[in-house]
Amino acid sequence: MPRSAPPVPIVTATRNYEAWVGRQVPLVRADIAFKHAEMAAGAFPFLRATFYRWMQQWPARCPELARAPKVLAVGDLHTENFGTWRDNEGRLIWGINDFDESYPLPYTIDLVRLATSARLAIDAGRLQITPRAACASILDGYRDGIAGDGLPFVLAEDHPVLRAEAESELRNPVSFWTKMRGLPAIRAPQAQAVKLLRAALRGSDAPHYVARRAGLGSLGHPRVVALAEHRGGLIAREAKALVGSAAGWVDDPGAVPPIHYEAIVAGAVRCADPFLEVHDGWVIRRLAPDCSRIEFTTTTTVNQPQLLYSMGVEAANVHLGSGRRRVAAVRADLDKRGAGWLKDGAKLMAEVTLQDQVAWRRAQTV
Repeated sequence: MPRSAPPVPIVTATRNYEAWVGRQVPLVRADIAFKHAEMAAGAFPFLRATFYRWMQQWPARCPELARAPKVLAVGDLHTENFGTWRDNEGRLIWGINDFDESYPLPYTIDLVRLATSARLAIDAGRLQITPRAACASILDGYRDGIAGDGLPFVLAEDHPVLRAEAESELRNPVSFWTKMRGLPAIRAPQAQAVKLLRAALRGSDAPHYVARRAGLGSLGHPRVVALAEHRGGLIAREAKALVGSAAGWVDDPGAVPPIHYEAIVAGAVRCADPFLEVHDGWVIRRLAPDCSRIEFTTTTTVNQPQLLYSMGVEAANVHLGSGRRRVAAVRADLDKRGAGWLKDGAKLMAEVTLQDQVAWRRAQTV
């Protein structure tokens, strides 16, 4: 373990961060309580829920990596931040599906955080691969991706490993819509969310609004789902309130940083989700059986090295949107890095995360 101490205890950091978020959006206290319980349950959910803590720890623990060239980064990248959607041709697309924490950051942060999440999944028995092999797959994918012009993951013809995994995770439509109908109603949804959702569902029957609990990083933000009948069947749209990245909070706790969600999606090499929109601090997305996150770590039957390789390529697809000059700096930096830097960085940050998670769990039992 490194000798340097964290800036403040994890409980204090969490309280301070949530107070900062609460000055931007009204917090859903029941969801915050659930998030706290999940943080105590294990290191992987703790990592997903605490990007703010990562940003406090990262510069001190990995100072050399933190000085690498910057891109518009995902920030909160991990192995469960990937999923599917349909493009405007109706094709099934795979890629990163959450950009809440996007911020100008060293390109290394996305790779180390992704590799750290893989290591924690391995420790939990959810990935059947060695940490060394996982890091090698991620880094090989990223190197190959950043060296070229990028290529979206269209699952209609190529990428049989991803296609098989995506199709295995596509939700049964009957089960999906039954679950959606069973979500609790929201009596007084936020007016701005209602306005945006009505616009997104124009041409459908009058929607009704329900509450949905999803994710961990943004859990506690206002989230409103609109369900509506449309020509013989249900459709759904979700509005989620966005706040500035926790990376901006660490930079200046007294400021509210700009939201980079729209910019990073627009710049990335990908087949766009035509239903994804960002308006007035809200992200609007389509919810459907084939528009979902893929939790490939729950199975051991897929080609996990190939999936991790694809995740590295997709990270490069996103970073390529930062422009030629920044990408050239990334390529040059990669070329001069020796072997083992990603494995070593992920091992260190996994240890730091475990230490924080143990401290959090003990605090919850006092």
